[in-house]
Amino acid sequence: MALPEEFIERFREIYPEDADALLGTFDERKYVTFRINPLKTDRESALKKLLEAGVNPQPVDWYEYAFKAEAKSRKILTHSDLFKNGEIYIQSLSSMLAPLALDPQPGETVLDLTASPGGKSLMIAALMHNRGRLSVVEPGKDRFFKLKANLERGGVAIARLYRTDGRGVGNKCPEMFDRVLLDAPCTTEAKFKTCDLESFAYWSGRKIKEMSRLQHRLMASAIKSLKPGGTLLYATCSFEPEENEAVVDKALKKEPALKVVPMHLPVQNIRRGFTAWRNKTFDPSLADTLRILPTDEMEGFYLAKLTRT
Repeated sequence: MALPEEFIERFREIYPEDADALLGTFDERKYVTFRINPLKTDRESALKKLLEAGVNPQPVDWYEYAFKAEAKSRKILTHSDLFKNGEIYIQSLSSMLAPLALDPQPGETVLDLTASPGGKSLMIAALMHNRGRLSVVEPGKDRFFKLKANLERGGVAIARLYRTDGRGVGNKCPEMFDRVLLDAPCTTEAKFKTCDLESFAYWSGRKIKEMSRLQHRLMASAIKSLKPGGTLLYATCSFEPEENEAVVDKALKKEPALKVVPMHLPVQNIRRGFTAWRNKTFDPSLADTLRILPTDEMEGFYLAKLTRT
């Protein structure tokens, strides 16, 4: 089984120097990674229970509650009482970087604009020590109730959930939030697996354009909802510049008060954002956005941190 030929061609254009090595990560069985949830337990108690269950968790050096384990441990984790009680949450390491980059503080008003299934919302609430207000948005019925269950199980006390389209939130809640996370719907290319046809069956060049249109509208809504001086984090798990730098570039052109904030992430597998793609040139500050490269531990990701001056 092979990844779509058009995807491979585009990927080689995006990462011409090391495309083969990076494409090889789609064949690998990655570690299972997870977080201990400090809203429900402490690190030592959870580690003791994990060892008793037959899991040998290895700490991730850049976040005290993040761990990895052999892929075969996934079933043990998902059937454990720790998982069922919300004491741990299985989540990609790349995904954990988004709340860390957003850096929400206790007492702030925070928006997670496209939140399901809730992993980042859970982590945001933990970083806020369950103090402040967290507004969580998801339009889809099934995804909304999965999100609700995950937040309840994880002990989140500060969340207000809204089943609504994120594209309308900016108009309903102008300049309301100190921090906004927009982990935008995308082509989810970073989650492709060569052994799983369903992971990329829907992918096409047309899908990239469709997702890009949605991302532009969600970004506009996120910006409207942000207080002056607030922080917006835009993220996707796509490699496509049309879904990443191009979305941020258009936002910068439309909103002169919007500025890119340089980030310093605690990982080595990163590249600076593109300042040009094919026949388009982007704002030079896009070089301060970051691309997470896929490895045997991490999925690909894109992060852009913005502020409204």
